Amino acid sequence: MTLEEVVGCNITDKRMETVGQALEELLVAAQRQDCLTVGVYESAKLMNVDPDSVVLCILATDEEDEDDIALQIHFTLIQAFCCDNDINILRVSGMRRLAQVLGEPSTADSNANEPKDLHCILVTNPHVDSLKCQALKEVGNYCEESRCKNQWVPYLALQER
Repeated sequence: MTLEEVVGCNITDKRMETVGQALEELLVAAQRQDCLTVGVYESAKLMNVDPDSVVLCILATDEEDEDDIALQIHFTLIQAFCCDNDINILRVSGMRRLAQVLGEPSTADSNANEPKDLHCILVTNPHVDSLKCQALKEVGNYCEESRCKNQWVPYLALQER
């Protein structure tokens, strides 16, 4: 590896870590303000009714989901809709970490309650400006930078803690 490659990797790793932390902060803040829509079908319904209210679409998978053809078709349609409506999109891995951040069980609990479908999460415009915080700007900037590099759907791996 050259020095440029090593330095570039370190900068990229730090940037991904910063964006990952910003995304987690954004999700917690949005959840507190009831500005999250969770689930593929719920998200599709909201985008059909009020696409202008959506500021970020998060599509989450892990390796075991890669072979789920139905989920991949949903993702393709959601991505196309988001691109047509200028909605920032972010693909993430780390479903277990995502469940931790949102305070959701990652498996069925003792009452046989199924965990929520965290494969698609929408962050909507808040009614107050407190959500328009640095975290939303950080994630939005990352999405914009990725588009400038012709990576239309940026990827982020959430790290276990």
